[in-house]
Amino acid sequence: MMRIPVLAWLLFAVVAVSTPGQQGRNADVLSQEANAAYDAKNWERAAKLYEELSREMNTPPPRVWLRLGDAMRSIGRYEEALAAFEKAGQTGGGLFGEYGKAAVYVALNQPDKAFASLDRAVQQGYADPDALTSDPNLSALRNDPRFVKIVEQAKKNQRPCAYIPENRQFDFWLGEWDVRTTQGAVPSGNSKIELILGDCVVQENWKSLNSPYAGKSYNVYNTMLKRWEQYWVDNVGGNIFFYGGLKDGVMDYWTDDLPQSDGTKLKRHLQFFKLGSNTVRQLSQSSSDGEKTWQVEYDFTYTRKSKDK
Repeated sequence: MMRIPVLAWLLFAVVAVSTPGQQGRNADVLSQEANAAYDAKNWERAAKLYEELSREMNTPPPRVWLRLGDAMRSIGRYEEALAAFEKAGQTGGGLFGEYGKAAVYVALNQPDKAFASLDRAVQQGYADPDALTSDPNLSALRNDPRFVKIVEQAKKNQRPCAYIPENRQFDFWLGEWDVRTTQGAVPSGNSKIELILGDCVVQENWKSLNSPYAGKSYNVYNTMLKRWEQYWVDNVGGNIFFYGGLKDGVMDYWTDDLPQSDGTKLKRHLQFFKLGSNTVRQLSQSSSDGEKTWQVEYDFTYTRKSKDK
């Protein structure tokens, strides 16, 4: 994916939103001219036009203040740049405003204030570590140990699930697997388990052998409820919701009591046992008598395919 230069990316990311009647034709023209000057890096003209635009609009959105601040910084009008970035923070562009202020403080040779602004930015969710390490406006800070901590926090913001220990509890199931019945070792299917969505979701991709049956499950650690949850869907309209967690090294899932067409209620118990680095057992049981007795629905052994070894 193409990477937009850092501060331009930040300012582009904060979308300008105006309400009907907020600005007239003059503001529209000013906005177009200001954007053109900014894109051309004509900082003097961009500063002048964004300053005019900020007065013309009833409620300038963060983008206007951020670009005004960037243009003012680029021409050395640092106090006005700081004021613009402060306005951006007051109108919803907080973390980007703090980032902009940090660049100004670097130019003013005030590293402590720069780090304070960057710290506020990452605490508010700033999440582009690559931008931090490539932005020439921050180059003077990079040899300071505090910069390493700022970058590390940005990495955590970018992929928070990768840094939460509970989110990694089900990683033993990741990989590509040949699946057989535990009893009799009858080949039953193939499954690919992978991390998606910033390592937040463990996705199962199941395909049965000698059958068109296929399905997926999405497994995620619910940080609010402090539990793991799985949602299974398949190509015949089936779906099941499980919840539970890691217990004594076993991923232990349950359903609620599920009403059946015959009037009974079915409860399912799904377990995943790690049997070494290349083997996982998956056992599904169900009860229709209030958990007095349990019947095995399926019992599979997953063996990691050789290319993953």
